Amino acid sequence: MTYLLGISAYYHDSAAAIIKDGEIIAAAQEERFTRIKYDSEFPKNAADYCLKEAGITPEELDGVVYYEKPFIKFERILETSMACIPYSMKSFINAMPVWLNKKLFIPREIDKNFDKKLRCPIYFTTHHESHCASAFFPSPFSEAAILCLDGVGEWDTTTWGVGKGNKIEIKEKIEFPHSLGLLYSTFTGFLGFRVNSGEYKVMGLAPYGEPLYKDLILEKLIDIKEDGSFRLNQEYFGYCTTDYMYNKKFEKLFNRPARKPETELTQNDMDIAASLQVVTEEIVLKLANYVYKKTGLKNLCLAGGCALNCVSNGNVLKNGPFDNIWIQPAAGDAGGALGAALAVYYQAFDNKRIVNTADSQKGSLLGPKYSDVEIIDVLKFFNAKYTKYDSDEQTAQVIAKYIAEGKSIGHFAGRMEYGPRALGNRSILADPRNRNMQKNLNLAIKKRESFRPFAPSCLEEDVEKYFDIKSGKKSPYMLLTQPVSNSIRTELSEEEKHYIGINKLKAYRSILPAITHVNYSARIQTVSKDVNPRYWNIINEFKKLTDCSVIVNTSFNIRGEPIVNTPENAYKCFMYTDLDVLVIENYI
Repeated sequence: MTYLLGISAYYHDSAAAIIKDGEIIAAAQEERFTRIKYDSEFPKNAADYCLKEAGITPEELDGVVYYEKPFIKFERILETSMACIPYSMKSFINAMPVWLNKKLFIPREIDKNFDKKLRCPIYFTTHHESHCASAFFPSPFSEAAILCLDGVGEWDTTTWGVGKGNKIEIKEKIEFPHSLGLLYSTFTGFLGFRVNSGEYKVMGLAPYGEPLYKDLILEKLIDIKEDGSFRLNQEYFGYCTTDYMYNKKFEKLFNRPARKPETELTQNDMDIAASLQVVTEEIVLKLANYVYKKTGLKNLCLAGGCALNCVSNGNVLKNGPFDNIWIQPAAGDAGGALGAALAVYYQAFDNKRIVNTADSQKGSLLGPKYSDVEIIDVLKFFNAKYTKYDSDEQTAQVIAKYIAEGKSIGHFAGRMEYGPRALGNRSILADPRNRNMQKNLNLAIKKRESFRPFAPSCLEEDVEKYFDIKSGKKSPYMLLTQPVSNSIRTELSEEEKHYIGINKLKAYRSILPAITHVNYSARIQTVSKDVNPRYWNIINEFKKLTDCSVIVNTSFNIRGEPIVNTPENAYKCFMYTDLDVLVIENYI
């Protein structure tokens, strides 16, 4: 047996993942253990969990794989800083302590965090090789095109290649400073959201605006070719020389200063978000068309932080040339840990790959699960009042009844999800038919911005009844946005048709208003009975009561905190919010 542990650390959302003979055994982000959102430190807790789940000690590992090559990345930082002196000196000096203390000494850091018990080699993959491997090797395809878009790894920001059998070949790339991820992050910071974590807020804000600035962006900020390749005009960006993504010239271009965090959102903010999203979708679709033209392959795998843009992904599925798309659910840097381990197992070790057409990623339910003893200890400690049910089936019936009554449910069961999406096991569940649910969940429970949309979980076999998705297609990881079907849309009044900005929230656009965004879209999760039978049963029981195969699913956490991991995390989050019901396994 061959055990490989993948590690991503020291940039954003550190994680660990372990594989045994090519099978994914466990994977988790460090933030879930430390409760520090997007924790970038060495993922010691996540790595310890992975070893425990695999039932081995550090001495039994056959290799530890780091997800990028630090010296090449340092070379890029050094070259960029030297080319931009004197403007870059401050940011260069600020970056040096972590490089000189940790990032340049990864083998030492790995050895130290395993108490010097390792007896195996330490391997390094490139950043984009890790991303591409995380997308292709768990996919259900024996051969596929691969497209990876993110901020920046060592030098690469965009790559495409081909996966076949147990090998990946990267064919072409775009290098720093030209980056779609950095373009999106620049606007994220400009609109007052946190860079590297608020990008999804910009995506959610876009439908409230109009793309009035699309032409300005294309004229001044980015030059896009027909093949999807692009170059950014560095006169408007600050990330090469400062700690800021944008500069004064960028602000002058839009004739306004950057929005201050937590201030009221304006129509101008929404229009800028809409413009950026349209440009992003154009780039990704052109790249997809180009990759298809070059490869002729019918399957596409996506990874890198930009692959979390589910609106862009949905556009590629609907309007692109590929028959099938598979997206790594931990598409950002956390997924690099898994990709690094898989890349070495198949490419360096040359092991045969057996394609699992069902789901090698195991629903991305790869994190910790807790026993009855651990749960009872927590409930007793907090003197909680609860009822214990005998089976998942009984619990599903009770949960469905509560949802149908309009109650919001904190649901904690099974193994925790790997990646940024809650997929039913660490989720808040609610009734999508309730007109007040979107507002209540955002403000009273999630304690976040009112404009944020919620995702639907739908029985896989019923998805085409509610959503305009290609026949036979699935979206198990909540990474595709598609329109709601005309059959469930409702007619807007003349007054409602003229609502703009946040006022669009006042109009109810379908019989499932809590999951229908203001542009009639929804970020779909299809739920399979084979992959997650407990969660499927909950939705099916709700269907029996209401004839509706859809429920609201949002992550079980509040704003600024990671998704809950332990029963204690779940109970504290329940007590801090206005959730009506807490379910921990079969304890309600």
